[in-house]
Amino acid sequence: MDNNDILIRLRYALEIKNKEMAEIFKLGDVEVSVPDVVKILTKTYDDEEYENEDQIKCTHSMLDSFLNGLIIYKRGRQDPKPGQPSSPEPALKTSGNVNNLLLKKVKIALALTTEDILDIFAYAGLRVTKGELGALLRKEGHKNYKECGDNFARNFLKGLAVKYRG
Repeated sequence: MDNNDILIRLRYALEIKNKEMAEIFKLGDVEVSVPDVVKILTKTYDDEEYENEDQIKCTHSMLDSFLNGLIIYKRGRQDPKPGQPSSPEPALKTSGNVNNLLLKKVKIALALTTEDILDIFAYAGLRVTKGELGALLRKEGHKNYKECGDNFARNFLKGLAVKYRG
């Protein structure tokens, strides 16, 4: 699952309009116009004959900025503590932890508890234990850290859609 697909699914699940998407990107310090949002939300295909020149690929830094903007959009801007840098360092160091970052930041943005996330997975028909979820939410490099696969991320976004869209 690529970053564009994550944005498409997240937008659908949370019923975010194109104008709001541009605003969220701006809150995350990325300037994206509404027509650019449409180009980012264009579905990608693995086939090269369907390649679309108008599509804008969502980079890891763009996705990270969008998720940061989503937190600010849903919860408000937090003032940095003394001695803390004003802007966080990018959390995406490798492409492997994109899905883990998605889980963490959506959890923060929507103020979800562990039980809420377990319910969201249950809506998608996936049974996840608290231990598995804890491993997915850990910091990369921790001994119990587990990389979140595309299937988990897809089911999380599907469960979000069921919960918020009905």
